[in-house]
Amino acid sequence: MAKTDSLTIDQQQLVEAWQRTIPTVLNASDKAEIKADAADPKTLWVHIVTEGRNGYSFDFKCTYVDSREVKVEFVDVEVEGRNADERTTVIQTLIDDYVRHIHECAQQLHALTSN
Repeated sequence: MAKTDSLTIDQQQLVEAWQRTIPTVLNASDKAEIKADAADPKTLWVHIVTEGRNGYSFDFKCTYVDSREVKVEFVDVEVEGRNADERTTVIQTLIDDYVRHIHECAQQLHALTSN
């Protein structure tokens, strides 16, 4: 029988752990907000606001594939509250950076998520 490696932590505890940890992997001026997905206990929504970078805000969907691995999907980017063209080099670079930071945050929480 194969061992299943699924996420067993309470979603609210996970949100709180992410909220505490994500600032440690982001740039000091960036702000992040983590929200639980009401429909899926393995999914978190990550909203990042880039202070001092033209007021960009990014939304990502972060889903735990198992207790260690997360799948990060870019959802949206806005500039000063309006949709922005995500195909620009600057925005693509920021998206790549934030996806990497989100993965780093998940790695830092392995001890919590792999119980």
